[in-house]
Amino acid sequence: MSLVACGGSGDSSLSNPPVGLGREDTAPVPDETKVLPYVDYAYTNQRGMAQYATLSTNAGVRVVSGFLDLWTPSSLIVDAGQTAPATGNFPAVTASAWSGIPGDATDGKKVNAAVLDANIQYVVNLTANRTAEQATAAYLDDRRQKGYSVTDGLGPLTDAWRTVARQTTTITGVPADATTKLYNDGGNNIGVGVAGGNTEFGTVVDFVNSPPNGSTEPAKRFFKYARPWRWSTSVSVVPSLVPAKSSTPATDGGFISGHSAEAVRSGLMMAYVVPERYAELVARSLELGENRIMAGMHSPLDVIGGRIQAQAVIAAALYNQANKQVPNPAGGTLVVADQRDAARTQARTALMTAVGAKDALALQAFAQSGTSTNDRFADQTAMRAAALRRLTFGFSPIAATDKAAVVPKAAELLLETRFPYLSATQRRVVLKSTALPSGYPAMDDAEGWGRLNLFAAAQGYGALQGDVTVQMDAAQGGFHARDTWRNDLTGAGRLLKTGSGELRLAGAASTFTGGIWLQGGTLAADTATALGAGDVYIEQGALQVVASQPVQVSRNLTQLPTGTLQVVLGAKGQGSLNVSGTARIEGDLQVSFAAGMAPKVGDVLPVLTHGARFGNFRRITVSGYKAVAVYSDTGVSLKITAVGG
Repeated sequence: MSLVACGGSGDSSLSNPPVGLGREDTAPVPDETKVLPYVDYAYTNQRGMAQYATLSTNAGVRVVSGFLDLWTPSSLIVDAGQTAPATGNFPAVTASAWSGIPGDATDGKKVNAAVLDANIQYVVNLTANRTAEQATAAYLDDRRQKGYSVTDGLGPLTDAWRTVARQTTTITGVPADATTKLYNDGGNNIGVGVAGGNTEFGTVVDFVNSPPNGSTEPAKRFFKYARPWRWSTSVSVVPSLVPAKSSTPATDGGFISGHSAEAVRSGLMMAYVVPERYAELVARSLELGENRIMAGMHSPLDVIGGRIQAQAVIAAALYNQANKQVPNPAGGTLVVADQRDAARTQARTALMTAVGAKDALALQAFAQSGTSTNDRFADQTAMRAAALRRLTFGFSPIAATDKAAVVPKAAELLLETRFPYLSATQRRVVLKSTALPSGYPAMDDAEGWGRLNLFAAAQGYGALQGDVTVQMDAAQGGFHARDTWRNDLTGAGRLLKTGSGELRLAGAASTFTGGIWLQGGTLAADTATALGAGDVYIEQGALQVVASQPVQVSRNLTQLPTGTLQVVLGAKGQGSLNVSGTARIEGDLQVSFAAGMAPKVGDVLPVLTHGARFGNFRRITVSGYKAVAVYSDTGVSLKITAVGG
């Protein structure tokens, strides 16, 4: 049903779009003369080579050196159970005298005893209250290969991935004799690659398996910090994992956690090729880290260190592929293949075929179609809370919390498939705007790896500290056609949406004040505060209102004749707009109804409340009904006059 509304007048004060800050935000790389970028020195993460045995020469040690604010190892060298011949000006490495037993004469020294004591007490408390279900999960994440474990973060896509990747495991439960016998996984971790004859998915498998220099052993053998069950007999190791306890403490350091690092590495590489499940794969990786604590095998700081190093390792792997070369530890460079586009394309194509998705947008919808029966990460609120807990494990800051975030060199590559419609600079700003506060133990490294919150970054900007232009081309499909930002947006910047794609804002408490300027495509308000606290200016395209509560426009709403307002009305004001200031309405209004909403003839449904109004809607279309507009001094409603259009 369509009718033409007339009346009202213009107002020049509402003719201009919001001005925002008049500048874009940036996230420059830290000064490379003072802070050596991990991605340029990842090849130095070696042991058994004297030239890479120190803090200053080993990037894998240096990236987690914030731990030195808490702990001083007995020697500042990669030497726990390790020797290396002299090389050039670098003296030979002799094995450390460290026994691996906390508190004896060979051990290191606590710099911050309060934090380190809390670190071990956390494990004591967690393992003392562990349920049987948690013990089983900890066992599986210990004994299974990490790539297999992480793939259940794919939710509805898990079975498809495991089938096309030919991914296997031999650890499917806790064996009855696990308390006395050690079981190792005979599966293939990620799956079968090209060399194994997997033409359907082998490039993906090879890509996920490709990162070099991911070992945590150099850091373990440098920091020489014991596992929690050696620090305290009150730590309860999962009984089925007792056979996995090492009997050689001098080569069994706890910091950093190798399992946690491997999980994050696998999760990030999978997220690169299946960005439709980016946040969930990060969440699953963090869960595996917590399960290392649940097992009694690692402490929170061990797990945090593993996460920090793994993020740097994957950024370096992507950086090397982008440059098509990697430094050779023995000197010179080695040529590497750039598998990024091929792996992403193959993953998308194979998974679309496997689940019957007609295009990339349908795959995206399928990936997020899970319920509690086939997706442990379907509850967004619970997933977010768990991820945040697993980033800091309840530690209180020990330094200033207001230091500006810095973004490491090449870190933006971690998000390039998740936000293909953003520029590299914008992706760096996403990382900056979602970073964790400063001051947490071991997380304030100079490059910024420790404060990265990739779970939040996968949900879009966290703040608009500059004006942001988002241009989306629906013809390119996938995230170009539709995306959702779930973070609360703060700051004084303006959001300018252009292009034909659809951007959905779902922040639960967005407060950004720079306003919204819609120049094309669709901008959807999925929550009551999604539009922030500034002006909303609809020049072209459609503003879609679908929140379950009335959506707030804190200042003025301007809709030009070329702009459209789409509302999905439901009970209790769902789909309506509350404009605190003045509403200038001159374009089309398109009305549909939420599931379960069936208006009756004679019903009057609120669409818009306002402080003042200029103009009327140019044309009103109501799906399935005939209606007339009811204009008043305080708002606009629709009166249903007949069923059928």
